[in-house]
Amino acid sequence: MDNETNDLLLQAYFKDNSLVKQQIESFNMFIEKGLQSIIDEVGAIKTNVEGFEIKLGKIKVEPPRYYELKGGYRYILPSEARLRNLTYASPLFLEMTPIHHGIEKSGPVEVFIGELPIMVKSNLCHLSKMSRNELIEAGEDPLDPGGYFIINGSERVLVSLEDLVTNKILVTKEKNNEILAKVFSAVGTFRAKCTVRRTKEGKWILSFPSSPQSGLPLLPVLKVLTSEKKIKELFNMDILEVQNDFLYNEHVFSLEEDAKDWL
Repeated sequence: MDNETNDLLLQAYFKDNSLVKQQIESFNMFIEKGLQSIIDEVGAIKTNVEGFEIKLGKIKVEPPRYYELKGGYRYILPSEARLRNLTYASPLFLEMTPIHHGIEKSGPVEVFIGELPIMVKSNLCHLSKMSRNELIEAGEDPLDPGGYFIINGSERVLVSLEDLVTNKILVTKEKNNEILAKVFSAVGTFRAKCTVRRTKEGKWILSFPSSPQSGLPLLPVLKVLTSEKKIKELFNMDILEVQNDFLYNEHVFSLEEDAKDWL
């Protein structure tokens, strides 16, 4: 593919996409689904009063606004936030229901719980619904792609970090000829890195956050989690190397032992 073709492909892509499209879509997903999923995971707040708790309901994020000492709340635009050294943010409201011994004492009450900075050009941003002429009238550059926040009048961006996708296994061969299978296991907001290492001798060693530094033998741990029949079905494949490794590990870390002694 020559340079001219590459240039045409890039122009066609950026005609409908921007360099910050990923950040904006990610923030929109966080507002539309992420916030509520966090609240749902918590569910309720326990108190020091016996039998009394607060049930958490729906969370609501309003468009960016600012509280004036004289006049109350009013909507603001990013240009004003820059000029007045303000934070371009939205108020958060959360439904709370008092519960005493499993009985709701009243209906849900909408409570203000704080403010959340809003990404410029995201769905909640006022600029996302403006035309080119309206952006110019609002003091904004119509070519500004957005994708950043305004904190105390200063523009702030998120620094992207390369990371492994969760719940996907990645297998690599290390410099010492050991084979390493690793996965970032995630459930809700909990995330932990788990690895299975095949040593040069053929041993399978499992490591996770609370395991000993040297790791744990894989087969005894699997015995705790499931039956011997399922373990043998798991490794019953027509790959000679896997069969040899399984027999070797079965011999070294006998499945007849009490696997809980390893944990």
